[in-house]
Amino acid sequence: MNKQVLILVGSKSDQSFADAAMELLGQLEIEFDFEISSAHRHPEKTAQLAKQAAGKGYRVIICMAGMAAALPGVVAAHTDLPVIGVPLPATLAGMDAILAIAQMPPGIPVATMGIGKAGAKNSAILAARIIGLSDEKIEKAHTRYRNSL
Repeated sequence: MNKQVLILVGSKSDQSFADAAMELLGQLEIEFDFEISSAHRHPEKTAQLAKQAAGKGYRVIICMAGMAAALPGVVAAHTDLPVIGVPLPATLAGMDAILAIAQMPPGIPVATMGIGKAGAKNSAILAARIIGLSDEKIEKAHTRYRNSL
């Protein structure tokens, strides 16, 4: 099965938030990969991951970042795939991160979720909705999940 979602976080300390999204993607039967790559500390790696994502079969990229929260925007600048940004509560209760992710310039959109684990879970659900538009199995998995709420 092709992995359809790439999850990127800026540092290892962000993995607990990614775990919430990965658990839900697993429930929805969506294969994914997880990478740690900072927009600031690993700019070349981050750009390469974004540029190569479509060619590797990914359909959505989820980026989680706190503080300056540049990761989702940098990734969106290097791919035409949908990018979902999850602001993390590293400082200022995540308000700095949510503003950095939501305030993208015209032409480089990033879908912005809520702050923290709730946003991480919603990123997985939004990814399922996007993929489900053209994948009946994922659409049905999402519908089952939603009906279970």
